[in-house]
Amino acid sequence: MRTLFIAALALALPGCIARTALDVVALPVKAASAAVDVATTSQSEADEKRGRKIRRHEECVGKEERRARRQDREPDLSRCE
Repeated sequence: MRTLFIAALALALPGCIARTALDVVALPVKAASAAVDVATTSQSEADEKRGRKIRRHEECVGKEERRARRQDREPDLSRCE
C-alpha cells in the first residue's frame, strides 16, 4: 500500500511542479496584457460610448421639444449640448 502511494506521488509530483512553473512564467504576461487592456479602448468600446452619447442627446432633444410644445414656444436645442 505504501509503495503504491509513493509511486502515485512520484508520478503526480512532476506534473504539479511543471504546472506551477508554467503559472509562474505566465503571470507577468497576464499582468502586462491586463495593463494594456485597461490603458487602451477597443473600437467596440468607443462605438458603445458614442452610441450612448447620441442616445442621451436624442433624449434631451425629445424632452426639450415636449417642454416647448407644452409652453407654446420654439424648442431651444442649445440646452442639449
